[in-house]
Amino acid sequence: MNAIFKNIKGDKALWAVVALLALFSFLPVYSASSNLAYLYGDGNTLKFLIKHASHLFLGFAIIYGVHKMPYHYFKGLSIIMIPIVFVFLVYTLAQGNTIGGANASRWMRIPFVGIRFQTSTLASVVLMIYVARYLSRIKEKVVTFKETILPLWIPVFLVVGLILPANFSTAGIIFSMVLMLCFLGGYPWKYLLGVVGTGIAGLLLFILVGRAIPGPIQVKIQTWENRVSNYWNGDKSNKEANYQIERAKIAIASGGVVGVGAGKSVMKNLLPQSSSDFIYAIIVEEYGLIGALSLLFLYLLLLFRIVIVAHKADTIFGKLLAIGVGLPIVFQALINMAVAVELFPVTGQTLPLISSGGTSIWMTCLAIGIVLSVSKKREEILEQKEKEENPLAVLSEVL
Repeated sequence: MNAIFKNIKGDKALWAVVALLALFSFLPVYSASSNLAYLYGDGNTLKFLIKHASHLFLGFAIIYGVHKMPYHYFKGLSIIMIPIVFVFLVYTLAQGNTIGGANASRWMRIPFVGIRFQTSTLASVVLMIYVARYLSRIKEKVVTFKETILPLWIPVFLVVGLILPANFSTAGIIFSMVLMLCFLGGYPWKYLLGVVGTGIAGLLLFILVGRAIPGPIQVKIQTWENRVSNYWNGDKSNKEANYQIERAKIAIASGGVVGVGAGKSVMKNLLPQSSSDFIYAIIVEEYGLIGALSLLFLYLLLLFRIVIVAHKADTIFGKLLAIGVGLPIVFQALINMAVAVELFPVTGQTLPLISSGGTSIWMTCLAIGIVLSVSKKREEILEQKEKEENPLAVLSEVL
């Protein structure tokens, strides 16, 4: 055990927060999966728990392996991976999968393994690394907007545009996070305004064209419009559209201050996606306001440690990399919680490290591993400096 902890590098507080979130996830996932066990199985919830455990085990293996890599390697890897991501996204979109008549082409099946993989989550991490790399290169330069179109904005709009038809919320989060990273990276804000305007114009054009052409995309756009309209107008007459959020609110109201107790949720049997998109509502029902605020505190602590790692990074790329891949994790968590308490329209975003689902867990762990790689480099620099200042300590280690 000591050997394992000795090989774990990077921000220890960040490791602790991630471990706490992962350990806590077993309780709500095991509880909420009982509904799935009876609907799609023989009632055995243990296999869902084992599946979740295997996802987390592989996720922590990813964290460990990635955090051992020098973070500057990700510069070159992002250039290699961007074209691969384009191919994955095109292939995923071309499959033409539909659910209820709407475009639902979000996953691709890995050959020979049979595992479904949500390509947009990989694209998000790769794109943020790519943008961090580019911003670090132009940090000390004066650039024009024209110079940045091909190397920066064309890849961004391609990724977002390929994700948009099947997953509007993910495309919106990725675009928002890129803009945030560019702002923090010192990209001229007057150019960012132009990019925002271009993005809005592109979205409106997509909606107009999509509404005019009958098919899965038209149905998807109607779903988006219904969700946003129901949220802003507070239309309670559309029972089908408000089904999820109304049951989530009942679950939250039932929780009170201390909750009904672990595994005693009633709404998990009535709330769709109770183990993934709406797991926060089940957590509030079972653990009450105390559990809800405790979980929120852990995510805010995760954000705090990511900012600390970024602040202490030894290079501009390290700072932007830690923020670029770390901030979307917390942002997604806050959106998931906001949806459950009806502060945001229904989006279909999972709760990082808590919700069931392999791809979400693995890509979150990949991002965390990258942040830890940045913090590990800082530790190595301090250790090297200490050895140079105290050569007797090095001699004692050798002896």
